[in-house]
Amino acid sequence: MDTIPSLGSGLNAGPIVAQLLAQPGVQKVPSAKLDLFIARDFIGAGLCEALIERIDAVRRPSTIADPNGDSAFRTSETGDLFAGDPVVQAVERRLALFTGLDPAHGEPLQGQRYAVGQEFKGHTDYFEPQGADYARYCAVAGNRTWTVMVYLNVPEAGGATRFKAVDKIVQPEIGKLVAWNNRRPDGTPNPATLHQGMKVRSGVKYVITKWYRELPWA
Repeated sequence: MDTIPSLGSGLNAGPIVAQLLAQPGVQKVPSAKLDLFIARDFIGAGLCEALIERIDAVRRPSTIADPNGDSAFRTSETGDLFAGDPVVQAVERRLALFTGLDPAHGEPLQGQRYAVGQEFKGHTDYFEPQGADYARYCAVAGNRTWTVMVYLNVPEAGGATRFKAVDKIVQPEIGKLVAWNNRRPDGTPNPATLHQGMKVRSGVKYVITKWYRELPWA
């Protein structure tokens, strides 16, 4: 059995960056503005199909922290995946081996589904320290450090992820992983991580997302 590396919560980005770059096929987007990594074929098609089935079984309308008055800001569906499911456990183990991020600092794995016309407008994954709900979401485990997302299928049209600050658009591919550090080198939240789940124009899009925190997830 492979030994899972123990590189911590991601507060110190250096070891995580080194771990990611050590993985075959990983590409780092060339930018000084943020740490953004892409890897094709992170998981296989069969596992992706199994995850899609599980998302469909538990999906509900997605929500946002600190509502901004735009009812169309995030129009996808979200599903919390059962941690005791062997399929979910296999993905969790693969994420830990690949990234070196400590699973104890990870939020439960989530799946998202985007139908035609659905999107998630430009946003960051960290919680704004001045936001009305910051204490509610961050009092126990702290803010988010890293995001890891995996595409599970390819919609017929649309559904890319756009990182505006670095002019990078990532197209969905089955099993493709995208990971980024939500913090600047000084540890403060990095607004250059602003990203958009672009509208699906035809078909449907499925992804899974794992967020990591400063402190262990209770």
